Amino acid sequence: MKLYTVLARLLDYPTPDLMNHLSEIREVMDSEPQVEPSEREVVSEFMSWIQLHELTGIQQIYVQTFDMVPEHDLHMTHHIHGDNRDRGPALIDLSEHFRANGLEIKDGEIPDYLPLLLEYVSTLGEDESRFFLADVGKILSILADNLEKADSPYARLIRLVENRGQLVKAA
Repeated sequence: MKLYTVLARLLDYPTPDLMNHLSEIREVMDSEPQVEPSEREVVSEFMSWIQLHELTGIQQIYVQTFDMVPEHDLHMTHHIHGDNRDRGPALIDLSEHFRANGLEIKDGEIPDYLPLLLEYVSTLGEDESRFFLADVGKILSILADNLEKADSPYARLIRLVENRGQLVKAA
């Protein structure tokens, strides 16, 4: 689903390419039939916020948010294992899962990086993506909570991903 690709781009380090293609991203979101109006609104508001800043300002906010605060780390296994050696086998398992399913990881990429996970999820069917995201649901919830406490505009994007992984939708 294109929503996951869009979220992967918005949650990745901001680049000139992202800034130059915000209007195309809006068009993709507007034309994606599987995106709920509330999800479309979250993405639209986030992109409007991005457009209020210069690229270097967004990059600075991104680094301060995700690289300087361990509780905001976008590497999912970091929230479970920290930097101890138990993290290694989890990363190897995830890498092997990706390779077995045709996703190549670039040199230097760590496979538990949320934007990379979302790229993978974008290749899955709706049920498969929901189950995959449910596996990291607790981490996404904690991450979203931490970002909300910091009043980060990224919190709503993480909450959107978390909600997509709900196995039982609220009535």
